Amino acid sequence: MHEKQVKSILSARNGMNLYRGCTHGCIYCDARSTCYQMDHAFEDIEVKSNAAELLEKALKSKRKKCMIGTGAMSDPYLHLEKRLCLTRRSLELIDYYGFGLSIQTKSDLILRDLDLLKSINRKTKCVVSMTLTTYDEALCRIIEPNVCTTGRRAEVLRILKEEGIPTIVWLSPILPFINDTEENIRGILSYCRDASVYGLMLFGIGVTLRDGDRQYFYAQLDQHFPGMKERYIRTYGNSYEIPSPDTRRLLALVKEECRNTGMVCSSNRLFEYMHTFEDKQAGVQMSLFE
Repeated sequence: MHEKQVKSILSARNGMNLYRGCTHGCIYCDARSTCYQMDHAFEDIEVKSNAAELLEKALKSKRKKCMIGTGAMSDPYLHLEKRLCLTRRSLELIDYYGFGLSIQTKSDLILRDLDLLKSINRKTKCVVSMTLTTYDEALCRIIEPNVCTTGRRAEVLRILKEEGIPTIVWLSPILPFINDTEENIRGILSYCRDASVYGLMLFGIGVTLRDGDRQYFYAQLDQHFPGMKERYIRTYGNSYEIPSPDTRRLLALVKEECRNTGMVCSSNRLFEYMHTFEDKQAGVQMSLFE
């Protein structure tokens, strides 16, 4: 890891990344792409050491409360977070100043901060998104090797359900010829159903590959799935979008499950939900003794 003093922390849409790079080791990670112009090794995590100070300044200056998002480009619960607590400090500020939270992760370390998630959700809205791609635990350990498996993430979702915290599952990416099976999709959907997730975020059934990401992905295919790289090249060439040949049938399966359970599967509706601030204390008059 290395530390960096940054000039700002919130984007125009109130998103933030406290770290840059990742140690989860997911073989398909788009954040490795050269278009993001990372000037250090991907596993050499850049720690934005002044992030909390910048966040507090930004929150103090806002005229209206809003949702603060994190986790879009770098997981806020990397292994370093256990020691550095940069995410926890940021959640403390979001909670203290009364803002909402939309947070995305693959890690069960988020349960360490359950007290803050519950506190935020009591006053406004806290939405936790978790990525689930691979129901088979052995396969998951190959595709996402340095983070808790899908089964453990499903346990986290059930715990959040019990605590009344809304959740969204990102069913993406699904890798053609590897986990684009009905068995895999149905297994993930069973986890979503058991945890009563609010919605499923998906953008088709497949994966995207850009320069930088593609080379790493193909190297991992050579290591773990001999001959698969050649099959990808024969089928897709250098395409950015890599759809599963079984996309239509698997999408229909997902949409049917969403209709039957009431889960939202419109990406537009889910993004709107994650970005919409709710004031649960509006109109509530506090007692003198509270």
